[in-house]
Amino acid sequence: MKRKKILIPLLAVAIAGIAAKFVLAQPAPVVHHKIDGIVYVLQKDFLVNLSDGRYAKVDVALVLDPSQSTGAAGGEGGGAPPPDGFGTLPQEAAVRDVVTDVLTGQSGDTLISASGREQIKAEILRGIRTRTDVRVDEILLPDVAVQ
Repeated sequence: MKRKKILIPLLAVAIAGIAAKFVLAQPAPVVHHKIDGIVYVLQKDFLVNLSDGRYAKVDVALVLDPSQSTGAAGGEGGGAPPPDGFGTLPQEAAVRDVVTDVLTGQSGDTLISASGREQIKAEILRGIRTRTDVRVDEILLPDVAVQ
């Protein structure tokens, strides 16, 4: 009898504690990444002639699909390291070719304006998707200088 008198209130307190934890507990915050994937900065910047007699120096970064390998050291095959100024991304030379083709011949005003840069990024993205096997979600132009 004494056991029941102690066990019943103890059990009631335990159940109340568990219920309070579930009722009062706030759900864990859901983390939404602003950028899904890997940001891969092309190692060497681009120095290109523009159509209006000016030139531009542009740094380009790729937001790679999470399934895209960057070819970083430690992978299979090893091989020779890339030349100075070039990264480890497979088909990086083809990507650089696309970027150079799109940037060359643009006007300085296009590169200076935000809407012009967005148009250029979309054109680079289309070129990479059609001419290479690199899976890219977005193009970034972190540094642009026009002179």
